[in-house]
Amino acid sequence: MITAELDVPRPETHRRVEQVMGMPISLALRGRHACDDRADRAWHVALAILRSADEVFSTYRPDSMISRLGRGEIDLAECPPEVAEVLTIAEVARHESGGAFDVERAGPDGSVVLDPSGIVKGWAVERAAKAFDGLEDTDVCLSAGGDLVCRTRMPGSDGWRIGIEDPHAPGRIVAVVPVRDGAVATSGLAHRGAHITDPRTGAVPDALASVTVVGPELTWVDIEATVAFVLGRDARGWLEGRPGRSGLIVHADGSAETFGQ
Repeated sequence: MITAELDVPRPETHRRVEQVMGMPISLALRGRHACDDRADRAWHVALAILRSADEVFSTYRPDSMISRLGRGEIDLAECPPEVAEVLTIAEVARHESGGAFDVERAGPDGSVVLDPSGIVKGWAVERAAKAFDGLEDTDVCLSAGGDLVCRTRMPGSDGWRIGIEDPHAPGRIVAVVPVRDGAVATSGLAHRGAHITDPRTGAVPDALASVTVVGPELTWVDIEATVAFVLGRDARGWLEGRPGRSGLIVHADGSAETFGQ
């Protein structure tokens, strides 16, 4: 899990927090438009994008498009185009991970359950972050449950410093990652328990405590962190085959290793 941004002395950071998609969505802004009406409007647009994604993709809502699609009540052509977009990403991820990532899983009765939650959070937050593109000379950090998108536009800014939490001791920082324009995602069981399973076996991975991936797009670094966590001891080799990625792997025994640039 990624902790809140760690700020060294610099222009004041203005923060907003809202509960959406069952998790805290937090925004940090600093610079020219950090606390004006334009920032407020952009924040409301971002929240609307996230709420819309929740309405379409929530597996907890029986009337959501993804729930109805999964039950066979509607077909893909009857869904908003973003459903096909997410499912296309899912198929690419399944192929590139060798099946370590899949949005279809076995239900308790043996039926197939459609659950793209492992994509939707990162994909939705990345879309929501675009709401702040018009804030000139303003640094932006948008976080959902700890996975985040960072943008640096303030003149003279040295970007954001993101703390990576120790999965064995929540609240303690094991590393600090500088990010100017990019995304950070962490996968692990420390906060949510056994919510990640290997789709190939149904087992909960136990070789790693957490994986943090830094890259250009939150959609993909979120997927990649999950894949790496599932792959366990093969995580580093797979991640090093992903261009432009870096990050931290924390093993179940507490040891840690970095990868990438």
